[in-house]
Amino acid sequence: MKLLVLYSSCEGQTLKIAKHIVAQQEGEVAADYLAIDKLLQDVDLAAYDKVLIGASIRYGKFRPQLYSLLETYQSQLSAKPVAFFGVCLTARKPEKNTPETSVYMKKLNLNAAWMPKLQAVFAGALLYSKYTWWQTLLIQFIMKMTGGSTDKSQDLELTDWTKVEEFATQFSNLND
Repeated sequence: MKLLVLYSSCEGQTLKIAKHIVAQQEGEVAADYLAIDKLLQDVDLAAYDKVLIGASIRYGKFRPQLYSLLETYQSQLSAKPVAFFGVCLTARKPEKNTPETSVYMKKLNLNAAWMPKLQAVFAGALLYSKYTWWQTLLIQFIMKMTGGSTDKSQDLELTDWTKVEEFATQFSNLND
C-alpha cells in the first residue's frame, strides 16, 4: 500500500503523530511525507492508495495552506480513502478532544471546501524549549487562562498515544 501523508507542523508533534499512525498500518506500507506549508508543486494523488492529513493549530487557527490544499484537491481527495487529524493544546481536556467538541475542528469543518469523514483531534506538546521568548510569553498567558502548565523549565508531551492508536486502526480499516 502506498500512503501520502500531508502535514502541517510547527515543532514536529504533528509529524510525530503521523509517523506513529503510519507505523501502525498493517502489511507492507510505503509512505511519502509532504509538508503542506512547503508544497511548491502539484501532487499526483492518483499514485496513492490512501491519504492521511494532519495539521496543527497555532494561535487559535489552522494555517491558510491547509484550507488551500483542501480546496485545490477536493475532487481528488473525495475519490480516495482519506483521514484527517488536528493537533492542539486544548485537546488535552477530555471535553475538547473530539472533532465534535473541538472549536477548531468545528470551524474547519464549517469553512473548509472539503473534509473527510474520518477525523480526530489530539493534544500536542507544550515545548517551551523550542519557543521564542515572545511565543513563550503568549503561550504561558494562554496556559494560565486555560489551566495548563506555565512552567517553562520543562517540555510536556500531552498526546494520548492510546487514542492515536485507535485512530490508526480506524485509518487502517478505511476503504473507499
